Parts: sequence; C-alpha cells; structure tokens
Amino acid sequence: MNKKNTYNYRFLVSISLVTAMGGLLFGYDWVVIGGAKPFYEKFFNIVDSPSLQGWAMSCALIGCLLGAIFSGMLSDKYGRKKLLILAAFLFIVSAIGTGATDTFTIFIMYRIIGGVGIGLASNLSPMYIAEISPSAVRGKFVSLNQLTIVVGVLAAQLVNWQLAEPVAINATDLEILNSWNGQTGWRWMFWVEIIPAGLFFILMFFVPESPRWLAKNGNEKKALKTLTSIGGQEYAQTEIDQIRETTKGLREKVDFKQLLKPNVKKILLIGVVIAVFQQWCGINVIFNYADEIFSSAGYGVSDILFNIVITGSVNLIFTFVAIFTVDRWGRRALMLLGAGGLTGIYALIGAAYFFEISGWPLLVLVITAIACYAMSLAPVTWVVLSEIFPNKIRGAAMAVATVALWSACFILTYTFPLLNHFFGASGTFWMYGFISLAGFIFIYKKLPETKGKSLEEIEEEIVGTEKSI
Repeated sequence: MNKKNTYNYRFLVSISLVTAMGGLLFGYDWVVIGGAKPFYEKFFNIVDSPSLQGWAMSCALIGCLLGAIFSGMLSDKYGRKKLLILAAFLFIVSAIGTGATDTFTIFIMYRIIGGVGIGLASNLSPMYIAEISPSAVRGKFVSLNQLTIVVGVLAAQLVNWQLAEPVAINATDLEILNSWNGQTGWRWMFWVEIIPAGLFFILMFFVPESPRWLAKNGNEKKALKTLTSIGGQEYAQTEIDQIRETTKGLREKVDFKQLLKPNVKKILLIGVVIAVFQQWCGINVIFNYADEIFSSAGYGVSDILFNIVITGSVNLIFTFVAIFTVDRWGRRALMLLGAGGLTGIYALIGAAYFFEISGWPLLVLVITAIACYAMSLAPVTWVVLSEIFPNKIRGAAMAVATVALWSACFILTYTFPLLNHFFGASGTFWMYGFISLAGFIFIYKKLPETKGKSLEEIEEEIVGTEKSI
C-alpha cells in the first residue's frame, strides 16, 4: 500500500475540485429559485394559484429523477466524464433559458432541464471522486462534493440577497411587479449561474476519465496512466490488480438484474435506506420554517434573506468539520452522531412549538440542527453511497440510490404541508424525530465502517461475504 505522503495531492485536489463543481451547480440551482420566488410569481401572475406556485418550486425534481435514472445506464456505457460534461451543458442552457423567458410554461421547461443536470451531477460527481481517490483520504475528497454543494447554496443565498433591492413591507403586488426586482432582478439570479456552469463545462475537458471505469471497460493502459499520476507506479499496479480481480467476467452492457442477485441485494437496500433517510430526517422542514422562525425571533422582513445567509454560513462551517473528521472518526460514527443528534434536537423543537416558546431559544435549536446535519448526514451519506457498491454495478446501483433520494425529497416536499395541517408544527417535528431515531437504529445495526479501505476491499468484505443472502 502506498504511503499517504507520496500521493500527488496537487493533481488529486485539482481534478476533484473541478468534478465537484457539479455539486456547486447542484446547490446553486436548487436554492436560487427561493430568492427569485417572490418576484417571478408576480411576473407570471401565479400569486393566487398555489398549485402553480408549488409546480414552479418542485418541477426541477422531475428532471432530477430523470437525470438520476439515466445516469446509471449512460455512465456505465459512456463514462463518468462525458456525462458530467453533459450536466454542465444542461446547467448553462437552464440558466440562460430560465432567466430569459417571458412564458411560464417555458420557465418550467428550463427548470426541468436544470433538474436533469442536478440528477446527473448529484450521482456522478461523488462517484467519480470516490473512484480516483486513495482509500486513506477518500472520505475527505468525496466530502469536497458536499462542500461545493454548500458553497453553491451559500452563493445563491448571497446573490439573492445582493441582487434583490429593498422592498417596502407594505408594497403591493403591482408595485413589486413593476419594480426592478419584478422585471429584471429575478432573471439575473438565474443568469449568474452561467459563470460557474461555463467554467465547469470547459474544465471538465481537461479532467481524465475515471480509471476504474477505464479498467472495467478494457482500457487498462489509460487507467494505469491516471493512477500512476495519483500515486506512482507501484500504487497504480496494485489498484489495477484489485480492479481486475473484482471485474472478472464482466459484460460491457449494464444488466440491472445484477442488482437483484443475492450477494448484492442487501448492500443495495442499505444504500437506498440511507439515501431516503438523508431526506426524511426532516432537515428540509427546518428550511421550510426559516422565515417563520426568524420572524418569531424578532427579525423584520428586510432581514430575512440576510438571516438565511447566516444558516448557509453555519452549513458551510460545519461541512468543514465533516471533511476533517470523516477519515478520522469514520463514516458510521458520523452518521450515528447525525441521526442521534437530530432525534434530540427535533424533540426539543417540537416541545418549543407545543409550549409556544419562540424567539432566541428556537433560533438556537434551528442553527444547532443545521450544524448537526451539515457535519454528518449531509456529506457522509454521499461518501457511503460512493463507496459501498461493487465495481461491476457501481453506476447502476448509485443511480438507484440517487433516484430513491430524489423520490424521497419529492415525497417530503409534498407531504410536509399535510403533516403540518394534521399534526401541527410540534407533531411534525416529533414525527421527524421518530424517523431520525429509526435511522439511528438502522445505521447502528446495518451500516458497516468503510474508513481506510479500498473500494475493492470494501466490495470483498461486504458483498463477498454475503453469498447466502
């Protein structure tokens, strides 16, 4: 095994950061619409149509599902690099079109196109980074993808905050519509994305293809060249030998029936459950309640966007905590910390709403929940998903898990108003606390530790020993 200090970190960091720009665009595209919402709704005259408002906010999820579904089949056939270049192109098209249109239907179409880009990037960026990273630092490098997602989220929040001109509290819908915000400002919120998307598109042409995909598809010479650039000839040959051993007899065509084989089903189920849990742990509920929570803490309307930037900053800071601990503490320990922490925090938030406690106590609990999620479930879920699946079917299995994640996000988005109506704020948070507790138990019983192991060692340990499943 190669020594840690002999890796070419300059090369590793550069290609990982370029690939992780898919995460940055994922984060930006996902959040930017929130800042534009008060203005495009008036422009498209959908203020009095809750169904159209919901469709505008959630339609990108349809694209996410499509992108995730096709990423498995296409990335195993054409490679990770080409699909990431396609994702960058889709982000550019979406950013231009969404900001330029004067028609609501066309607006929706471009949002769905952007969603396809999110679906591709959310699947392929962490998978690519996992496939090029040495085992000793893989968690840290895959976490870079979550870091760029958080940076993208914060960038969108900052752009929304800076572009939006102050709006009077008593401004009418017509006054907002005829303002710079209502006619032009919201367009620039989308157009700013063209800059990072263009950089991502250009720089991806200089990134090598995944060596594991190359080796799996019979191009060991190119794979060896990339691996040698990462860790030297001895490291490269050891990795190639391990890849060759785990891909013996592999047909080039991806067969999704392989996912149902007895020695794969259990690990696929673990991947799907933790992907769904990352969404159903309820952190998006926190963001849905952001405006109300900040208002109850004594903030005025003009401060809301700034306060949302604060939550984004906390998200960013604690993502760094995950990066520096994931290869020390381990994936399983951080996942347990996140699930257990959210269980307790949601119990307190639910109690705060039940006893009508607002202001600073509630605000502190919200910030604590975001910090807990940012250092655990948010980044580590992607690390685990990128590691646990066998080389032979990694693209297809990762696609299934990503589809499960976005489906769970879709269900969460649509069930939240119903839960809040039937159970109230306190009951809703207690329910997500119960889900977090169930997730803690599942992780404790089922999730293996993958820290410090090569992808091939993980495969042999998890799949190779489960022949009777």
